[in-house]
Amino acid sequence: MINKIAIIGGGNLGTAIAKGFVKSNKPFKGEVIVTRRRVHLIKSLEEYGISVGQDNLKAVTDADVVILAVKPYQLEDIISEIQPALTDETLLISLAAGVDSQSISEMANGRESIFRVMPNTAISIGESMTCVSSYKATEEQESVIRELFDPTGTVQFIPEELMASATVLAACGIAFALRFIRAATQGGVEIGFGSDLALKIASQTVKGAAELIIRGEAHPEAEIDKVTTPRGITISGLNEMEHQGFSSSLIKGLITSFEKIENGSKKK
Repeated sequence: MINKIAIIGGGNLGTAIAKGFVKSNKPFKGEVIVTRRRVHLIKSLEEYGISVGQDNLKAVTDADVVILAVKPYQLEDIISEIQPALTDETLLISLAAGVDSQSISEMANGRESIFRVMPNTAISIGESMTCVSSYKATEEQESVIRELFDPTGTVQFIPEELMASATVLAACGIAFALRFIRAATQGGVEIGFGSDLALKIASQTVKGAAELIIRGEAHPEAEIDKVTTPRGITISGLNEMEHQGFSSSLIKGLITSFEKIENGSKKK
């Protein structure tokens, strides 16, 4: 049973996770504490019943789950700092992109029960796509992690070698999807809508498109075919987007982000 969660690193993702735990459809009832050097920047979390502080070692003491929401280059120093408070039962979760579990284990004196987790910022509203890989963890420990993140969206366990890809497709991917919504909003203004109404229409349209795939388990092209009639306006617009490189530019963006993670991990 989890009674205390310590999140080391109160940046955008760390705070989003904390909010997700306490605001989910099955809110976490134990203590959630988030640390940050400039603690005044996360004081607003206290409104949700989340504790905040600067002392990482104190935060980790007696924590059942420790989430390292820090930059990859900070990981080794942070683990060294909190090591005295980690027990054999502590479940250690890293959000650091490009740092594999074996390296984390070595930083933590060979400990086991390590998880790499990559949610996205939609975890704050219970709509994250969270990918998880485990390292020398038991099935029971994996179940604990699944039950912890399940109420905050969708959880998918994957092989660790796919974690870099998951970071790009799920975590970076939310920014790519939002950029599409922003572009669609700008286009809506061009054709006559006010910006607020254009944003509302574009956002709900993207939400509806995603739900068609999630609930219907259909392929995107099958749904596209339903709204592309011969000589119609939809197919004309789609073809023009493709002429301008819509799909290829998105794919290239994903690959560029992936290569940056891969190149960064090779430098370690």
